[in-house]
Amino acid sequence: MAAAVPQPILGAMGVGAPAIDSAKLHELLDRDPQVKVHRQLKMPSKIGLLSADTVAFPDVTVAEMTSDHAESLAQQLPQIHLERDHLLTYTDVGQAPNTKMVLPLGLNSTFSFLVTDSEGSPIPGTTIQVTGSLWPAQTVTDKDGRATVTLTGETPESIVAVEFKPESGYWSLLAARPALSTRRDNLIVLKHLSDTIRDFPEQQTFGWGQEAMQLHRLPPTFRGAGAKVAIIDSGVGGQHNDLEGQVTKGVDLVDRRAQGWRVDTVHHGSHCAGVITGADNGHGVIGFAVEAEVHACKIFPGGRMSDLIEAIDYCIHQEIDVINLSLGTPESSALVAAKLEEARNAGVAAVVAAGNDGGPVNFPGSLPIVLTVAAIGRAGTYPEDSSHAAQVLEPHTSDGYFSAQFTCHGPGVDVCAPGVAVLSSIPPDDYAAWDGTSMAAPHVTGLAALVLAHHDDFQAQFKSRDSRRVERLFQIIKSSCTPLDLGDPGRSGAGLPDAFRALAKTVTGVVPNIGDIQAMLDQLTGEMQLAGLLPPVGVPTQPWVPQAAAPLPQDPRVPGPFGWW
Repeated sequence: MAAAVPQPILGAMGVGAPAIDSAKLHELLDRDPQVKVHRQLKMPSKIGLLSADTVAFPDVTVAEMTSDHAESLAQQLPQIHLERDHLLTYTDVGQAPNTKMVLPLGLNSTFSFLVTDSEGSPIPGTTIQVTGSLWPAQTVTDKDGRATVTLTGETPESIVAVEFKPESGYWSLLAARPALSTRRDNLIVLKHLSDTIRDFPEQQTFGWGQEAMQLHRLPPTFRGAGAKVAIIDSGVGGQHNDLEGQVTKGVDLVDRRAQGWRVDTVHHGSHCAGVITGADNGHGVIGFAVEAEVHACKIFPGGRMSDLIEAIDYCIHQEIDVINLSLGTPESSALVAAKLEEARNAGVAAVVAAGNDGGPVNFPGSLPIVLTVAAIGRAGTYPEDSSHAAQVLEPHTSDGYFSAQFTCHGPGVDVCAPGVAVLSSIPPDDYAAWDGTSMAAPHVTGLAALVLAHHDDFQAQFKSRDSRRVERLFQIIKSSCTPLDLGDPGRSGAGLPDAFRALAKTVTGVVPNIGDIQAMLDQLTGEMQLAGLLPPVGVPTQPWVPQAAAPLPQDPRVPGPFGWW
């Protein structure tokens, strides 16, 4: 990606050369025989967004060139910013191969599987991952529930585990050190979701995550009406019983088709949507904000940083209140960071998944301007022989909460939310229990929509669409949290958000319990300390003395190595 650096930023960077116009940069690249221009992202600034001391986000040219040529251009033209258009992922929770082993030749083992339910009906579309001592192999069952996989360098005795992940309708199964045969079908019987969740999906159920976050304690009138949410993901399957009429607008940035955002071939965006806005129709699942206006911005499969920039720009111009970003990458982007800063300044909050590789928080969750969500699970919410059980990381809390093995963690985590065995909607009209920080983030996005729609602060002093509004939203969510001792503060942040506490000022006619009262007093004390009305804990109280006006805080748009955009 290439963008022209605005003149004020060039000056701050100490570059004496004059700025290049975006159109001229696009023309320059288009004429370069070593560059293949794919498209230009026009970034018109929203009316009223810019003030006299702000700099417009530049147009971005998406082009293809070698690394050497990009380096040469950067040296010749310090007035332009170049960065890789990295691929984004919404990756499933998986296992890493043992890369330290040498693969022996000549030894092969072939395993055949037949996957059925308890009545003997085949289960097509089940992903089977066989993990040997060296390397995993994967296959998918056909319409008859059958699949075959061959592993090189393995014997039946060396197989470490086999995982069975049905597409929908059933619980997963994880078999450790299974007794496999290479001479006959290995019969696998999966459990229906309804074997554990009574009368599901005929009877509507709250997910365990919504109950953990106290959604069921809110008055039935708290439904998110007036809030606008965007799910930047793989689209939403709009024909699903719990999603039809719930996601009403969108944009397809993959195939550029008018209604392409209604097609979700990988089901990821639809699963997120069910948590956020699943219909209250007496069937299946129910979301946090069933009456919010929800948009689907489709950038998967194949989404890149440039697509994310375009989707965020859509959200700014549509005056979206909160974006769900269940995506990430180990790579960073100055342009995406600047676009998210522009969104924040326009009153658009971003809730981001921390990532699923078990390491440091991924980008853009690593940015301080977003609300980053790690994943937790709770014992008793899934069958013990399911793959969900493999995600337990000790210690447990007394309530059974645990940090998920896969969750990214560190100081960038703001809060944690349910991300193990999360039940939600899958196209065309079914349900599945998935793991991931991708599942945790929508819980917080849904709560954010409720807070924006119903908390008094956003009808008064924080009604204006600016960064103060976003900061206040994040403050309310973090202040509502129940702290969780998971052995590492970087795995839980402020803790698990509580919908009842977050909206305590607005809830009437509901009697709080003693724990809520103490938590709300702690929340009020914390907010008064942040506002300077009370001294911090451990600081002796001093008589109040009028203070001189403090200097204004430094402009957050002070440029970094490549400028603020």
